[in-house]
Amino acid sequence: MNDVPLRPRLAYQDSEFLDSDAARPVRILSEYLAPLAALQEQAVHDTIVFFGSARLRPDSPLGRYYAEARELARLVAEWSRTLPNGARRLVVCTGGGSGIMEAANRGAADAGERTLGLNISLPMEQVPNPYVTPELCFEFHYFFMRKLWFSHLARALIAFPGGFGTLDEVFSTLTLAQTGKLGRRPLILLYGRDYWREVVDFEALVRHGTISKEDLELFCYADDPQEALGVLQAGLDVEPGDTTPAIAKSMCGPPPAARD
Repeated sequence: MNDVPLRPRLAYQDSEFLDSDAARPVRILSEYLAPLAALQEQAVHDTIVFFGSARLRPDSPLGRYYAEARELARLVAEWSRTLPNGARRLVVCTGGGSGIMEAANRGAADAGERTLGLNISLPMEQVPNPYVTPELCFEFHYFFMRKLWFSHLARALIAFPGGFGTLDEVFSTLTLAQTGKLGRRPLILLYGRDYWREVVDFEALVRHGTISKEDLELFCYADDPQEALGVLQAGLDVEPGDTTPAIAKSMCGPPPAARD
């Protein structure tokens, strides 16, 4: 008979516990701390986030947007290379999947630059596209943690035509901007005027009094890659910062302008 007592497993090495309901806060925290450590190690500073449908392929009815997202991402990556101190600060970031996400990651890779993918585990599996830089490819279970990383690193968010997921991401970002919850408001660019004006009648929201006319200034439009790049170059402060990554602080109250 073995008289040596069994030693219980350490809680953080117990996979059964880590997958349990009780450990949900640990899993949520892990989806913050693990990407943070990787981004610090890879010296990723700020991101330019591309949203858009996973269904938009080159041969689809809206297939031109695939080529234009690829071109715009290439232009952004090349512009980033010219920024002060050669910092390559503006890393193209997507949801890591197919369609517009693939196009944007591919465009940054065309320019020879790193590109970030925040993939999400879904019942119908979304596989990371092959153009994401391996060291910057992340997998999330929780949509809200993925959204946190989209919003807190972004200097700009570019929304190409998309469905429920894209609309969700766009309106989440607009809400953060409208309510001043981020200390550094990202530039929000809706790519494809005709699509967005047909799908979302923002002016109707103003007429019905559910948003203010000033809220229409929270975003802008562009219709081609060069125009979109010009909007980014004119609207972003790209002076070198001190921290990596440059995470926008959450605001506890109204934005500073509203307090005056």
